[in-house]
Amino acid sequence: MSDIKELISAINGNVAFIEGGECLEVQVPEKEWHSFAEHLKNDAQLSFDVLTAVVGMDWKDSLGVMYYLTSTKRGWDMLAVKVVCDDIKKPMIHTVSDLWKVALFQEREVYDFFGIIFINHPDMRRMFLRNDWVGYPLRKDYDASPEKNPVRLNDEIHEDDTVTYVEDENGKVNKVNKKVFEADDYVVNFGPVHPSTHGVMRFRTAVDGEVVKKVDVVSGYIHRGIEKLTEGLTYPQILHFTDRMDYMSAHQNRHCLCMCIEKALGLEVPRRAQVIRVMMDELMRISSHLLSFGCTAMDLGGTTAFFYGFREREQVLDIFEKTCGARMSMNYNVIGGVIADLHPDFVKDVKALIAIMPERLKEYHRLFSGNIIAKNRLVKVGMLPKEDAINYCITGPSGRGSNWSCDCRKVRPYSIYPELKFDEVLLDGCDSYARYMVRMLEIEQSCKILEQLVDNIPEGNIRALNVPKVIKLPAGHWYQQVEASRGTFGVYIESTGEKTPYRVHFQSPCFNLVGVMDLCCAGHMIADLVTIGAALDFVIPDIDR
Repeated sequence: MSDIKELISAINGNVAFIEGGECLEVQVPEKEWHSFAEHLKNDAQLSFDVLTAVVGMDWKDSLGVMYYLTSTKRGWDMLAVKVVCDDIKKPMIHTVSDLWKVALFQEREVYDFFGIIFINHPDMRRMFLRNDWVGYPLRKDYDASPEKNPVRLNDEIHEDDTVTYVEDENGKVNKVNKKVFEADDYVVNFGPVHPSTHGVMRFRTAVDGEVVKKVDVVSGYIHRGIEKLTEGLTYPQILHFTDRMDYMSAHQNRHCLCMCIEKALGLEVPRRAQVIRVMMDELMRISSHLLSFGCTAMDLGGTTAFFYGFREREQVLDIFEKTCGARMSMNYNVIGGVIADLHPDFVKDVKALIAIMPERLKEYHRLFSGNIIAKNRLVKVGMLPKEDAINYCITGPSGRGSNWSCDCRKVRPYSIYPELKFDEVLLDGCDSYARYMVRMLEIEQSCKILEQLVDNIPEGNIRALNVPKVIKLPAGHWYQQVEASRGTFGVYIESTGEKTPYRVHFQSPCFNLVGVMDLCCAGHMIADLVTIGAALDFVIPDIDR
């Protein structure tokens, strides 16, 4: 890290290095933030090409953002940059959406909940809340009383209006009103209750005949304010939220939150618990990819394949039910380990699943993967080149379908994954078919991981014995990532030393996935919007946190 410090100091002498963080952390003056960010991305020796997370913050005496940047060329080194608004009454920060396209949505989320305006951002609308919402919910002084924000039964008005705050050559910021669509655009609603949006998601779609011109993503129909709720709960009480975001990544998401808390506490998780966690994560991945296979087929009219996928998924859910007592929201990982030991049938059931999957996968491929209709609807549809996947931070199978090596288990390994032999699946099709095939091949790799562990589950405790009865994290902040079923899932925790967190942010992969719908759908038929969404495989509760 010393060479990065020297390179950063050479770029900007006003950068302050913050000591004590788990990764290199700096604070940069807001007025110098954009030029500094430009150097971080474009400097050949630094090359921070991935904007990993954008975390809005209210430190009571100031508002700002924590940016987490990653350099894939430097072995996935991570850098945290703290940017504080100059004026708390009218908070503004220069956008970096021109450098990292993922910020187009990430910065809108921060504006929605903190009221921080991003200068030169092309579309400064609320992301999840209605445009007539009063206040910014994640600020510490937010008034949540129903008198301030009554339940509105009328339709939202002026939803086609947006605004951008443009800085002129004199440094003055001017508000410019804009429209989302062109005046002569024909706009149709796709969702929010269309079955093929895979949840309560709405796409306002401008079409020319049946060809998509532009997709405007409208989120927030099932937003539950999870990040706000965590601020009034203890650490054990917030664990269950992670099962209910991407419910097809329930084990991995909860694993991530537990690891973030354990890292802050310095807890050592027993070996038995670590092995169990990884096995559950891979069973979860198989279950998720089987559902994705079935839903992709069904969205194309292949109802038979949907039931084939569910047939094997039922076996996975039976394994979960026996040990965890549930089939969807398992609530299994706890701080320091897992909540209950494995069911006596666990090893037998996992071996039975592994034994049948090779033949079942061949069956799926005969039924759907090689089908001429499936290929016509998926191949060369929804193109996402590798550079766009990186720019929009599209991780998981969708990123690897664009030949981007981004598997967190490999590039930022955690738990016992460094000890395991498995391949990162990479395909260079960059289309919907490649994304579909990555998931099918990853089922094989998850089975390979389970094979290595099923006969090597050690004896011992399932939970650390020194977990405090009242958990208080030391003052500071931490960031943890895991490879969830749909990509890199991240947890940010900031603590002031109390038993409740000061701030928790969940960086969901699906939020980024839905951010490329416009990019992937433009120029295709309206019917292709269904298949592109299915192949990206986003889950709505993971977006609407």
